[in-house]
Amino acid sequence: MTDQPHYELYYWPSIQGRGEFVRLVLEEAEAPYLDVARLPEPSGGVKAMMKLLRDDGGGLAPFAPPFLRSGSLVISQTANILAYLGPRHNLAPAGEAGRLHAQQLQLTIADLVSEAHDTHHPIASGLYYEDQRAEAKRRAASFVHERLPKFLTYFERALSHGKAEHLVGSSLSYVDLSMFQTLSGLHYAFPRAMAHLAPAIPQLLALSDRIAGRSRIKAYLASERRLPFSEMDLFRHYPELDQ
Repeated sequence: MTDQPHYELYYWPSIQGRGEFVRLVLEEAEAPYLDVARLPEPSGGVKAMMKLLRDDGGGLAPFAPPFLRSGSLVISQTANILAYLGPRHNLAPAGEAGRLHAQQLQLTIADLVSEAHDTHHPIASGLYYEDQRAEAKRRAASFVHERLPKFLTYFERALSHGKAEHLVGSSLSYVDLSMFQTLSGLHYAFPRAMAHLAPAIPQLLALSDRIAGRSRIKAYLASERRLPFSEMDLFRHYPELDQ
């Protein structure tokens, strides 16, 4: 990467979270960027991120991380950021219909990620997992047996429609990268459920393997910039939820 960053990414410094979907696009595109909250203070750190969140943007200030600064623009919401970056780095279809299709799939991925998160925090994000363990087991059972198969078989059909190479269009897009991240998180959080579902989603799993093998993504995954999954993140592994 060059010394002059084109982008500033703002996200919590100790987890992958939703910021990881943006990082994967920036890494694949070899787009120079600063991960601001991971930088030392005073120019970086969480304080620098919170300052932007607190500033009065006339109704345009971000609600929550991640958000991306590109020149004078500050763009928030993961799917919105990806829709901005994709066309600028040849990671989105060229035409309007294709871009709308990509955004449709990305928003559906966002729904899946939110439901995966809510398996371990079904009552409130402000409560500890231990404070809602019984409710989490009920929520996870529904997710594993009903919602997860419904989402993943939908994406398997979408991939089949695209001749099994890419989820949208004829070349790599940000949606493919997001699916890789989602599948990686689901394998971490629900290894038993994912093993059970594997025969129904062979093309999705093959896509994920192809993404992991791409040179820039492979280098990123092996770097210190790629944080490990953990029980402080979106995807958490609690064995009692993986039934």
